[in-house]
Amino acid sequence: MRKLTYAAAICEAQCEEMARDDRVFVVGEDVDIAGGVYKLTCGIREKFGEKRLVGTPISEEAFCGLAVGAAMAGLRPIVEIMYIDFILMAMDPVVNQMAKVQFMSGGQFRMPVTIRAQAGAGTAEAAQHSQSFEAWFAHTPGFKVCMPATVYDAKGLLKSAIRDDNPVLVIENRVLFFDEEEVPEGEWTVPLGKADVAREGKDITLVATGIMRRKALAAAKALEGKVSVEVIDPRTIVPLDMETILASVGKTGRLLVVHESPTRNGIGAEIVRRVVAEGFDYLDAPPKVFAGSDTPIPFSSTLEKAALPQEETIVRAVKEMVGA
Repeated sequence: MRKLTYAAAICEAQCEEMARDDRVFVVGEDVDIAGGVYKLTCGIREKFGEKRLVGTPISEEAFCGLAVGAAMAGLRPIVEIMYIDFILMAMDPVVNQMAKVQFMSGGQFRMPVTIRAQAGAGTAEAAQHSQSFEAWFAHTPGFKVCMPATVYDAKGLLKSAIRDDNPVLVIENRVLFFDEEEVPEGEWTVPLGKADVAREGKDITLVATGIMRRKALAAAKALEGKVSVEVIDPRTIVPLDMETILASVGKTGRLLVVHESPTRNGIGAEIVRRVVAEGFDYLDAPPKVFAGSDTPIPFSSTLEKAALPQEETIVRAVKEMVGA
């Protein structure tokens, strides 16, 4: 075992896949300058040269469109969107082209594009740099969406995304970039569509996406001896591992979904919908979603914290559901 940061795991995954397949290349703003703003492309230019690490002007629409054409021509682009907020500038090539080319061409073209985008709040960067768009892309047929919450998953899910023949959005939370964990030597992959039972319990199922995994585990630990909380990290929003979620709800009888993005029309609503449709008889209480406020993220760090689920508020929500 060795210690690795979340950011270093992303670098390592890209380097391994570029060495494995010379069709893989990275494109995006500033990726070629000192390893990028968050040091997520460190060493790639030195190892693979400027043709496989392409720094671009500030035009998400242009380089996402470039990625679509490159994939249609047989390459396997990794697109870095510096903040997921900026993907809005590229919604036509991403949603109208990238997501639909395979379907509209009757499978004559493949679309092996991986979009890496850092998202979420917690760093006081205000409303235009703190958004979470996973539900938008889960609602876009043609896309797969994953949200790695550990160093192990940051590498393993990214490698699986790069090898996939479909467009995959990998959402990275920048608060996690410099988290460090012990991980194995060598390479590994984590399959898309397989959830992780991060903690076993028997009283309530807590499904937590992205950085909420960390807060959910902290809340579960705080409740130890009072409430037995099972924590499920879906890892992948599309495809969603309902088998693992339903098995957990079948054991606990209660479901609380926690995510950072706004509560309204979020991925939590979809998980609750599917549990009610596919496992209604398992439920001993109405399932609930506890997520971000339906407001733009405030600049004030105090207000930002108040707008998002925190360990102590998750504890309170769990207690309310189990009557503790």
